[in-house]
Amino acid sequence: MKKVLIGLYLIIIVGIFTLLFSNDLKEKKNKVVSAGEKIFGQQCITCHGETGKGEGTKTGTALNNQHFLNTISDKDLKNYIKYGLTGTEMPSYQSISKKDMNNLVTYIRNWQTENITLSTPKNIKGNVQNGIRLYKTYCLTCHGENAAGMQKMGPSLSNAEYLKYTSDEQIWITTAYGREDTRMGPSLKGQEGVRQLKENDVSDIVSYIRSLQKK
Repeated sequence: MKKVLIGLYLIIIVGIFTLLFSNDLKEKKNKVVSAGEKIFGQQCITCHGETGKGEGTKTGTALNNQHFLNTISDKDLKNYIKYGLTGTEMPSYQSISKKDMNNLVTYIRNWQTENITLSTPKNIKGNVQNGIRLYKTYCLTCHGENAAGMQKMGPSLSNAEYLKYTSDEQIWITTAYGREDTRMGPSLKGQEGVRQLKENDVSDIVSYIRSLQKK
């Protein structure tokens, strides 16, 4: 009987410590998120909007987007913020402190409410010439000539920093599955978008975009 009581006491004690530890972690995370929200309000809200859906007064892509957040890592976000996008409204923030950067990324990551698996082919290398043809047919209207981007329509895809810090898999996923609640609808056959491209067609477009990267 004593062993049973001791076991119950241990379970209760462990439960209490677990609950306290969990609450402590939540409190710390809430503080970090609040600090990140403050930085976002100071530096990012004008372009990316109050809710992060790209509804700012200036040009800014949607960050509060489940497809986007499920495709990138925290390291990717830090690179986008730190190095910016030359020739666009997105400046570099290389002077931002490590603490502020972590707080800001934690705030943005806090928007992720779903875990979505978006698959890609094992081999993404495609036909650049066909990619050019498909790009001009399906992508040029929003992303412009040579994928340079169009204000309030589609971001630059030929930007040096974008191509340096974005993998072929990430470009493929965005092209194939789109980003919900934005102009960027899905392109892959079987998805709900107007465009119904085969996997190799998407790979061709990605290969064209990658070809724009300066060596």
